[in-house]
Amino acid sequence: MRFDIVTIFPGFFGSAGAKSGEGSGILGHGILERALRQGQAEVTTHDLRSFTHDRHKTVDDRPFGGGEGMVLKAQPIFECVEAMHLQSKGERGSKERVILLSAQGQSFTQATARRLATYERVVLICGRYEGVDERVSAMLCDEEVGIGDYVLTGGELGAAVIVDAVVRLLPGVLGHADSSRYESFGEGDEPTETMTADGVPRATHGAGGLLDYPHYTRPAEWNGMPIPEALGGGDHLAIRKWRRRAALGKTLANRPDLLETAPLSDDDREYLAKLGWNG
Repeated sequence: MRFDIVTIFPGFFGSAGAKSGEGSGILGHGILERALRQGQAEVTTHDLRSFTHDRHKTVDDRPFGGGEGMVLKAQPIFECVEAMHLQSKGERGSKERVILLSAQGQSFTQATARRLATYERVVLICGRYEGVDERVSAMLCDEEVGIGDYVLTGGELGAAVIVDAVVRLLPGVLGHADSSRYESFGEGDEPTETMTADGVPRATHGAGGLLDYPHYTRPAEWNGMPIPEALGGGDHLAIRKWRRRAALGKTLANRPDLLETAPLSDDDREYLAKLGWNG
């Protein structure tokens, strides 16, 4: 899979293969760096200033109608993307996708990441300043995406988030095939996949489900706080029951909105009621 990132700060992303901590950027660390080095994914940055035609390499201008800030011009973005020899908008099918990073875009979710992981090539255009000439979105991009309900100084951080979230879903990138399925916002959305024979969910999250349950590692007691008793007893049914209830509690505390669409059993609802949920 290939990512093309259009940006005025290509140095932000660095490159895979550089030694960690030596200016390698976000591409030079951890699982992402290994995936790029092994050829499971490819990231190419394109300096937007290389597609300008004045001696100042101007990429922005004042907005029509007045207002604060500057707006990225359409011309250099169009020329940059056209140089990639992509199919035109509306004809790209399931192999290519052009995305504008924008605070006005649709929210980026795990479902979005899974969808983008099915493409062969994704172009990410990093917005900056007050915004981007609307003709870029209307005539060039397939969609606008934002990573949260807040405004950043530019789309580079958003592009980094998308690359990381998508690359880890590619086959062979994570150590175990189920690592990206049975986690918060994982894809285990079929009840027949997530339920065991004794009726206790194998995973605590399916599409529209719960946050992941809490995790513990050695030592069993640290700083006066022991692990939950169920986790150390070896009873797998008790462990699964504890994990389910712990996931319910964490979701209620941090993302109660998810409970509105989560597949909940009568036992789940009874437990949540004890915790103060009024759903």
